Amino acid sequence: MTIGDDYEIFIKKVHAKSGLDLSNYKRPQMERRIRTLMRSQGATDLISYFSIIDRDSNQYQKFIDHLTINVSEFLRNPGQWDVLKNKIIPQLLRENPKLKVWSAGCSTGEEPYSLVITMLEARCDMSHKVLASDIDREVLRKAQIGLYSAKSLANIPEPLVKKYFIKQGEGFYQVKDDLKRHIKFQQQNLLKDSFETNFDLILCRNVVIYFTEETKTILYKRFHQSLRKGGILFTGSTEQIFQARELGLTTAATFFYQKT
Repeated sequence: MTIGDDYEIFIKKVHAKSGLDLSNYKRPQMERRIRTLMRSQGATDLISYFSIIDRDSNQYQKFIDHLTINVSEFLRNPGQWDVLKNKIIPQLLRENPKLKVWSAGCSTGEEPYSLVITMLEARCDMSHKVLASDIDREVLRKAQIGLYSAKSLANIPEPLVKKYFIKQGEGFYQVKDDLKRHIKFQQQNLLKDSFETNFDLILCRNVVIYFTEETKTILYKRFHQSLRKGGILFTGSTEQIFQARELGLTTAATFFYQKT
């Protein structure tokens, strides 16, 4: 039996176990990732590979980590964060001085921490905690610990590193508690769970790149519903929304979309 023959059975079993519906992801990319993992465990087909991840919690976590693509860094694509700080946040503050903000698919925490740093430096009222959600419990645990390598902080100016982090040994930095307290971490499946509403700003960056076009459209419609009128969706550098107008969004800046 080839990987293609048992793929549908495999993704149904994964869905039942984890709630992660791989049918929402582009099949070629998912198959390549799964094949790599399958071979690394000496499995000859997907059904036997599922048996491995079903009984071995370490292999199951490795599988989840590999598929959910948890790669991040602070202030990823710095120019876009400059636009957020200098244009988007001031615009939003004119309409609401107490912003409600969500980092969707926050991975290991670099994005929501970057967001809070940006908001604090823009002198935002931090009455509302930033919501940071991800489907993967393990990456949320790492985000809550808040320990990062010096390399991942490369885009943060040195004065801000000293202001918001504590150096821990050689090459590691710990997020200060004063920064942590502004974030609420929460497990969430973006394609299944309910969303809060009335957000001023939603970040969903480098999350949907492997989703099917149909799934992307469904998710963007859900984000649209969760934004207040005039709210902004901030996407990743490879995730321009070409059908923005049909979704009720207009371009506020490159990779920033406003609810009309």
